[in-house]
Amino acid sequence: MDVLSDVLREVRLTGVVYFDVHAGAPWVATTPGASSICAGVMPEFDHVIGFHIVLDGRGWAQLADSPQPAICLDAGDAVIIAGGHGHSMSSEPGKHVAPNLELYRRPASGTLPFVLHEFGGGGEKTRFVCGFLGCDARPYNPVLEALPPLLHVRRSSAAGVLTFDLMRIALEESRQPRAGGETILAKISELMFLHAVRQHIDSLPAQSTGWLAALRDRHVSAALRAMHARPAQSWTLDTLANEANLSRTAFSLRFSEVMGMPAIQYLSKWRAQLAAGLLDRQGLSIAQIAAKVGFGSEAAFNRAFKRLVGVPPGAWRERSRRNLE
Repeated sequence: MDVLSDVLREVRLTGVVYFDVHAGAPWVATTPGASSICAGVMPEFDHVIGFHIVLDGRGWAQLADSPQPAICLDAGDAVIIAGGHGHSMSSEPGKHVAPNLELYRRPASGTLPFVLHEFGGGGEKTRFVCGFLGCDARPYNPVLEALPPLLHVRRSSAAGVLTFDLMRIALEESRQPRAGGETILAKISELMFLHAVRQHIDSLPAQSTGWLAALRDRHVSAALRAMHARPAQSWTLDTLANEANLSRTAFSLRFSEVMGMPAIQYLSKWRAQLAAGLLDRQGLSIAQIAAKVGFGSEAAFNRAFKRLVGVPPGAWRERSRRNLE
């Protein structure tokens, strides 16, 4: 079982490219926080991840209201804002303007991306694309929790070269729109995100902890693969320790140290995420979902889901139904 792929599939990671920006220095563009624009740009999700890819020239990316210094992006570099913070792109560091919320709406007609020409002043030219990746943040999205607020993806990496070349080809094609162009751009943005996460995992120091670090830990990752492959199995510390090839005590300590939570707690949280997806799809009864994700009974599922999510399964399903209307 590929745990990262499983998580991205279950949290419904989906990309969209919104803006193809042609700017002249001095220029600055501010993106609002995800909570204020999610309903406008990707209403089918409860969280959006912002990203920007510089195609020509240079720009600076900086989180709003953060002590973290601005990051310089050269041609081919990308930046991902996983936590949904407000942020700015600009021709020089430290620049912010009030965001234009009217830009962050799916077009009633026409196609994406919007092309913004003659943006800024008459100085050095920069071209960059901006977009979003929609996903479920609740009940449990371990990728969001594990990524830094601002992730820099350099073109010098293999992932950066691939993303840059594919994005440029797709955007050039959009000058003469053809069927499927918007989907191509969306899939490229998803590929960029996956490569960026893999690059981040590879760059983590040896003693790092957290969900992404766990994916490269030989023992913890073995247990994660087993839980994700067979979530409905009646897992215990003993059976998980056997998967990890450790004693029960050694496994319990190692999993908690690396992941920051006990193994059975992680399993419960992941089962809640799987259950939420099944509730959203409306096809199974609550009792059937309880059995499918590994809870012993409908009553046990109701108690666990409410404890982990804050509402019972029936209320979650009703909310999903209303959102579809």
